Amino acid sequence: MSTAIELREVRKLYRRYAHRRRFATLKSALISGSLASDLRPDETFTAVGGVSFRVPTGSAFGIIGRNGSGKSTLLKLIAGIIKPSSGEVKVAGRISALIELGAGFHPEISGRENVFINGVMLGLTKREITERFDEIVEFAELEAFIDAPVKTYSSGMYMRLGFAVAVHVDPDILIVDEVLAVGDEGFSLKCLDKFAEFKRRGKTILLVTHGLGTVQQFCDGAVWLDEGQIKGRGDPRRVVHMYLSDVAAAEEALLTAEDKKRVEATTSEKATEASADESGAGGEPPADMFRASEGRWGSGDATITDVTLDDDDGPTHLFQSGEQMTVRMRVTASEPLNDFVFGISIFNAEGICCYGTNTDIEELRSETMGGDGEVCLVIERLDLVEGTYKLDVAVHTREGRPYDYHRLLHTFRVKSDVKDVGIYRPRHTWTFTPNIRFRNPPGE
Repeated sequence: MSTAIELREVRKLYRRYAHRRRFATLKSALISGSLASDLRPDETFTAVGGVSFRVPTGSAFGIIGRNGSGKSTLLKLIAGIIKPSSGEVKVAGRISALIELGAGFHPEISGRENVFINGVMLGLTKREITERFDEIVEFAELEAFIDAPVKTYSSGMYMRLGFAVAVHVDPDILIVDEVLAVGDEGFSLKCLDKFAEFKRRGKTILLVTHGLGTVQQFCDGAVWLDEGQIKGRGDPRRVVHMYLSDVAAAEEALLTAEDKKRVEATTSEKATEASADESGAGGEPPADMFRASEGRWGSGDATITDVTLDDDDGPTHLFQSGEQMTVRMRVTASEPLNDFVFGISIFNAEGICCYGTNTDIEELRSETMGGDGEVCLVIERLDLVEGTYKLDVAVHTREGRPYDYHRLLHTFRVKSDVKDVGIYRPRHTWTFTPNIRFRNPPGE
């Protein structure tokens, strides 16, 4: 199979401009031999470092990674907009690149004039542009605005016009950056249809996107770029899985650190209040606990010493909608107690209580508690929509006087491939009569 794009040990260095060292003139820089190669390592940063891969002709290839990972720099290297500091970039065929929103457009002139200017820049003759002009404008859905100055366009209009020109110059290789994210759903589907048409015609597509589902469904191969280095390559589903695992690990570490910081801060405040009050009351709780901001209150007769959230594999802050979650509280009582209630409430990011229960509501009557122990609430199906949630956990008397109340100190996130709305996701199915059909019926 022939190769449309090949990169061999490509590196791109940029200078850090915070350093005092300056060339007096461009001439002195050129005489010295290089603008960057003789700088110390701490005077440069590597946007792309030693990247090698090939894209077969007629394939769709995805590049994924976090913001700042070097994806856009890599596309500019392939498009020839910038040159590599070292290594080799080989491209077979004419390229049409849609890399930066509005790139190549002059804001003061009309969309019509910009179409002709961009078409010429991409290698078409004026006659060829005239022949394709109506088709470009229709595809961009800008018939009513094509003679207005481009500076009056929205970001979506910019993107539609740029994409329409890029795909209608009939390139051998189409390079598209994340600018498609500003389009509406209808236009995005139109773009995907155009990509499919390109593939059928043996054209090559290089796509940078945060739409991982698009990469898995549409691309034939993919690379995962992180800090200018390739961390994974090959089958798109495997590469996306590797990337998501890395993102989840970083997200887990962040949530763990934030929860620890909140608990330590409120523990310190509670200790200060207790030392100022010989009774050890630790401050009065808010009148309406559900309207209170994050904090911690209680007499300290019983204390929640640790809270963890577990899935089937152990402690985590990240859950898939519908899977099991165990809330595990480690508790201790300085003296034996016979009046105690354990409670847990789940709140969404807007502060709405999604669910709350306690042992008294569920008719578990306290008898005795002393020393160290553990309390677990097992939620067999976490049927919540995707989002960030916080927990209240507490041990208190039956009358509601808190021994230890943790308000919004513990965070977890629910992930889902389905982007529905609300709070609760009930288990459900759709059914239809035979005369109502969908392109992808549920269950296929």
